[in-house]
Amino acid sequence: MNAIQSTIAPIAMLLACAGAASAQTPERMPVTDVRPLLVAALDAPGGEAHGVLVGSLADAITLRFKATSPIYIDVSTRKRYRQTGCSRFKVTFWQEGVSLSSSAAPRKQTIELGINYCRDGLPPRSLS
Repeated sequence: MNAIQSTIAPIAMLLACAGAASAQTPERMPVTDVRPLLVAALDAPGGEAHGVLVGSLADAITLRFKATSPIYIDVSTRKRYRQTGCSRFKVTFWQEGVSLSSSAAPRKQTIELGINYCRDGLPPRSLS
């Protein structure tokens, strides 16, 4: 291997790894609330949607907890109901570097919740 090849080989490997990592990272839709992600998950063949919370609420939360990342939101379908356009979702909000108190080290904080949601914004008429 000559000097040029020995210099280019590690760079090419890094670029290949970066490309593979970005292919696994979901594209995140900027949202001011979770509803657009619920609708996107209803429409997605895999039943998932990913977003990042933006706006004044996101800024206030990030500032209050001195967080080091945006607030990420992941929505996944747990059950599709018989009623068209209605599903049960798991919604996960998470953020890196959150300081809950002055004595605790900053760390990732996660909140998960389940929600029944229909495209019209109402809950399903039946849970079957």
